[in-house]
Amino acid sequence: MSDPNIWASLPVPGVLIGPDDKILDINSAAEGFLNVSAKNVRGVPLWDQIAIDAPLEEAFAHARENGTPLFVNDVDVGSGQRAPLQCALQIAPLIGSEGQMILMISPRELAGRMTQNDTVKSAAKSAIGMAEMLAHEIKNPLAGITGAAQLLSMNLAPEDLELTDLIVEESRRIVKLLEQVEQFGNLSVTEMQSVNIHDVLDRARRSALLGFGANMKIIEDYDPSLPAASGDPDQLLQVIQNLLKNASESAGERGGTIRLHSYFEHSFRLRRSDGSGHSLPLQIEIIDDGPGLPEGIKDDIFDPFVSGKENGTGLGLALVSKIISDHGGWISVSSVPGRTIFRISLPRCKEQASNQTKKD
Repeated sequence: MSDPNIWASLPVPGVLIGPDDKILDINSAAEGFLNVSAKNVRGVPLWDQIAIDAPLEEAFAHARENGTPLFVNDVDVGSGQRAPLQCALQIAPLIGSEGQMILMISPRELAGRMTQNDTVKSAAKSAIGMAEMLAHEIKNPLAGITGAAQLLSMNLAPEDLELTDLIVEESRRIVKLLEQVEQFGNLSVTEMQSVNIHDVLDRARRSALLGFGANMKIIEDYDPSLPAASGDPDQLLQVIQNLLKNASESAGERGGTIRLHSYFEHSFRLRRSDGSGHSLPLQIEIIDDGPGLPEGIKDDIFDPFVSGKENGTGLGLALVSKIISDHGGWISVSSVPGRTIFRISLPRCKEQASNQTKKD
């Protein structure tokens, strides 16, 4: 490139490709997007490193031969190091360098999901008010019903106790459900602090293996150099435990494998509708090999009262979304049968980020 500063400053992932379709260089945004270093991909065939869900080789060759740009919208782009994202591609010849091409990758799925997260957060706030009202109004008469049933049982013959036992049992079951609703409506302040993400993941993993995930194999795939996150450790633990529980329940008695993957993606930023934004470089993925999410609810899985379980409340993932939103983070999901990925993006601890900036 004639000006390396321009190449490094490009805000979107860029790939420089040689006449033999091998990668000559990638910019810093592409390093973050592909989760690889430029040094490791130089000389690697383009189509071995970047997975594009479209037959582009022939069109790419025509663009090089004719010296014309090529634009491709709405294709999934990924690599062996990260899950695919829906992107727009811009491919153009590099003027003055025969046979060389530039590939620019513009993630589109990100913007759509960011908007969806704002909508989910708004829906969650609306549902919180209803949840608190329902829990308060229903729990009081339930206590009276349970007490009356227990009093009646004292004067009943043994053969009739089954009916009062059923009333008490079902009333307690409803109370447990209301406690989940109240938990969803909890508006306690998030206590942000420096958090070692791997400590949180390890606590969640050990808890799962001793209980609901006893039939699962949980693999740790961590980036040991990952810096501390900014968050509430107890709330983040609740998020990871919820996601592990969902994965374990979807696998059923047959069991399965869950992979906990962490990595750093410095180019990942959350931009709000008002134009403000901040960096979310810390990535956590919970990957399972279960049956996947039902087709009808994939796009609404984080909405309150949407559930793929027969007796589910639909509050678990809504609560997860609320917690991550309160952290200023982002959560998304991609799911096909045999592979479901929940991805959480979190901000770096401000103190560490400030110290790193001073060093740089």
